[in-house]
Amino acid sequence: MKKTLIFIDTETTGIGADDRLCQLAYISKQGNETIETYNELFNPGKKIPPEASAVTHITTKMVADKPRFIESSDYGRIKNLLEDESSIFIAHNAVFDLGMLAKEDIVPSNFICTLRVARYLDKQGKLAQYKLQYLRYFLEIEIEAAAHDALGDVLVLCELFPRLYKSVGKELGIEIPEIISDYDQVILDKMIEISSQPSLLHVFMFGKHNGKKISDVVQTDRGYLEWLLEQKRNSDDDESDWIYTLEYFLK
Repeated sequence: MKKTLIFIDTETTGIGADDRLCQLAYISKQGNETIETYNELFNPGKKIPPEASAVTHITTKMVADKPRFIESSDYGRIKNLLEDESSIFIAHNAVFDLGMLAKEDIVPSNFICTLRVARYLDKQGKLAQYKLQYLRYFLEIEIEAAAHDALGDVLVLCELFPRLYKSVGKELGIEIPEIISDYDQVILDKMIEISSQPSLLHVFMFGKHNGKKISDVVQTDRGYLEWLLEQKRNSDDDESDWIYTLEYFLK
């Protein structure tokens, strides 16, 4: 059965446990054929703080007359689409979007995280960061798309994904045509596997060891890595990638 790829992004009231989505956008594709483009605002059931509006440009007034997502006429259809075994949910930093949708009682059957795939492919730590907009310009993706708008990010995601897919295919020794008419299940399965486990990071991008390889720092400043691991374990944020990485290099 041909897989339906669902490139998706959410904009939210924040990143805390009580925050909710206020915009959902996705583009569904089978091969290179677009099946549906969806983009809607929703009332999150709480005031949107100015810190969030400064990023998303979505205000409380803009969503005042919108339904809650879970109460919307589209909810049941979208839930069925995302939870269908033949669908693959694709997002950048998918753990965040999956968490937001879990609050709406939606748990996709399969997912690919392009952030984790990008990290996996960058084994030499050559990229300064892995944010979607950074990758957009690093890879010279030329597209008209507004940053920090759900649909704008989805449009970038649709262009980023084939590049990552081809790189994973190359690693697996699978020849891929320049124009992809259909996606190889072996490559998709590998991307799902990469996405399902924490990323192994290679280079510090912050702090006193900024720019240094973690494998080098463990030899010269092991105490710092042990301290950082304790901080990450006690953090309220999702630090699974850092915890996995630090435990790997410290063992």
